[in-house]
Amino acid sequence: MASKATEIEVDSHVVRVSNPDRVYFPARGETKLDLVEYYLSVGDGIVNALRERPCMLHRFPTGVSGEKVHQKRLPKGAPPWMETVRVHFPRWNRTADELCVTELAQVIWAVQMSTVEFHPWNSRRADVEKPDEWRIDLDPGPDCPWSTVQRVAHVVHEVLDELGATGFPKTSGGSGMHVYVRIPPDHGFGDVRRAALAFAREVERRSPEVTTAWWRKDRDPADLFVDYNQNARDHTIAAAYSVRGNPLGTVSTPIRWDEVDACEPDDFTIATVPARYAELGDLHAGIDDAPFDLAPLLEWAERDEEQGAAPPVDPEETAG
Repeated sequence: MASKATEIEVDSHVVRVSNPDRVYFPARGETKLDLVEYYLSVGDGIVNALRERPCMLHRFPTGVSGEKVHQKRLPKGAPPWMETVRVHFPRWNRTADELCVTELAQVIWAVQMSTVEFHPWNSRRADVEKPDEWRIDLDPGPDCPWSTVQRVAHVVHEVLDELGATGFPKTSGGSGMHVYVRIPPDHGFGDVRRAALAFAREVERRSPEVTTAWWRKDRDPADLFVDYNQNARDHTIAAAYSVRGNPLGTVSTPIRWDEVDACEPDDFTIATVPARYAELGDLHAGIDDAPFDLAPLLEWAERDEEQGAAPPVDPEETAG
């Protein structure tokens, strides 16, 4: 029997949460209402991560052990205070009105609609074609240990420091790590990808366990792939403070650079992150204050291409 709905007041809005007792995360038995309370506990952080970005929703209508729905369009039945941004998908010549978060109640309504994961674009609605976030994705192969991710994260930090760029690291909520860098929205996705690949190649030069090979057949399973194409148009990864759809309810969690060596991916869950957030606040709160000009990386890209390096693989051309 379905449990009785409950109403949650979020600032000036009321969100009706249906089936609040439905178990979403079987490892410890957290419910849909627990998920709502988690997002309320990190409210400023999740809104900061999603603010004014087109956002894909990963929905689990019966909990994370059930069907997963990837949803670009805002679900039907949204109240008038939900905001969207229209994006165009040239490959299919279609548009979608995607969630565009500006306040916490919008996040909670999406959770009511069974959203567990929030995957925002790296651009904002003012100009969705000009990214303002460069994303460094450390994606370990199936035989690549977490210790390699930790070592390579320090190499990433080293190269960023040499460039004068401020990186904001976070766990992926899975087996990898992400580092975000704010950039002025002066370039299209193509240039940001070229810059990201140039950076990844420099990390590859310094780390024998790193690869920038796009095709899986060209990678050793023990290698760590620096996925530059996470900066491609309409490619999204879980936001800072987004829960992941697994039984543990892990969280993609901002960390300090001095925490890299001590942390483990499963340290951060909906059960542990609220207390951490209450103590530390949003570790990505200052990201807008530290923009980095991509010009040096674009110079690296030009140098590499002049020396025979291939330009970035376009994921749209290889899809399907």
